[in-house]
Amino acid sequence: MRVIRQEEIYRGRVIAVRRDLIDLDGKERTWDVVAHPGAVVVLPVDGDDLLMVRQYRYAAGETLLELVAGGLEPGEDPAEAAQRELQEEAGFRAGRLIRLAEFYSAPGFCTEKLHLFAAEELTPSRLPMDEDEQIELVRLSLDEALRMALAGELRDAKTLAGVLLYARLRGR
Repeated sequence: MRVIRQEEIYRGRVIAVRRDLIDLDGKERTWDVVAHPGAVVVLPVDGDDLLMVRQYRYAAGETLLELVAGGLEPGEDPAEAAQRELQEEAGFRAGRLIRLAEFYSAPGFCTEKLHLFAAEELTPSRLPMDEDEQIELVRLSLDEALRMALAGELRDAKTLAGVLLYARLRGR
């Protein structure tokens, strides 16, 4: 596969959309790509409990229970971004970050790579939330989060990945 041309057709606050012309085995094809700078996902662990956020997601049209998450700034280290998002959304700083995984959210059309961390040894430390965020912090046990994941009650993919990977790490 060879890229012949890339054209940005839209730029928004969070994403850009490109239309790429590629040579695929001698045949020209167009490919639409959502370009995203990447994001971090944080599973805060406070003793035996997990902290999650409940928030309305406009694109999904519903309120979801999710892990702490947010976009990477240009050149930002994912671990630093994880600490920033943890302070903004949950009001804590982690004494210990455990890198659980890196994965793409939708690799068929989007460049967004997610960096998933567990955050332990939490201490209170608040940064202001983004203006468009209305978040409720929810505390639940790992067993309850795992039950919800397996019962289909957690409907956000990055949250499912985080809960299942952390449960596995802890032998559940």
